[in-house]
Amino acid sequence: MTEPEPAPEDRPDREGRHDPWAAPPAAGPGPRARIHWWREIREALLVAVPVAAVTGVALGLLWLWRAPRIPLVSNGEAVLLAEPEAEQAVGADGWFLLLALAIGAVTGVLVFLLRRRGAVAVVLGLAVGALAGALLAWRFGVWFGPSGDIRAHARAVGEDVVFDAPLDLGGRGVLLGLPFGALAAHLLCTAGWGPREPAPPAPEYPGWSEGNGANGGPREDGANGGPGGNGGPGEGGEERPPDGEGPGERG
Repeated sequence: MTEPEPAPEDRPDREGRHDPWAAPPAAGPGPRARIHWWREIREALLVAVPVAAVTGVALGLLWLWRAPRIPLVSNGEAVLLAEPEAEQAVGADGWFLLLALAIGAVTGVLVFLLRRRGAVAVVLGLAVGALAGALLAWRFGVWFGPSGDIRAHARAVGEDVVFDAPLDLGGRGVLLGLPFGALAAHLLCTAGWGPREPAPPAPEYPGWSEGNGANGGPREDGANGGPGGNGGPGEGGEERPPDGEGPGERG
């Protein structure tokens, strides 16, 4: 005696048809993406080296040109400030910071225009290159500025003769102005004009687009898939008795 087969609606889905109410299959471990570190390092170096060279020389020259000098004078026994209440030392730090912010902003915009499709390596290269450029600019001003040997300079010019003190930074924190300006400008350009990823498509449920009266959902003909298939009693599910005739008065 053979076992009776289940009804068509109770048979399991052996044909591989899509079930909109079934749980999604568990995603297996995908292939591990290979990371080419040498490409990332090369990309960062291609940004860091030019940024450090160009910004270092440009900032060093501008700072050497615009920074105020500290006047000194020798009385034969010691070297003193020619203007004790002068603020040239603070002015040198301020000029370095302002110039660094301006050059950093221009550098960030240029890097964005040239490397718009760059990833994290471009940002890291910009940050490292800008910091190296600030250090190079500082040392550039010190090397090509007034002599650093104050005693020898005082003996060379003689007593009661005003000469310039070595150019230097009083606060090392201003060195961060160049990388800060570069990264801020690059971030703003990326947020405003950077590439955008396409929006993911909306999920589709095939069962919702078709009439499904058996599940109680809306159908294309506008009928409600309740008990009876075509709405409630009196709307086509049952025959209404004529007026004046009760349920027990039919012939």
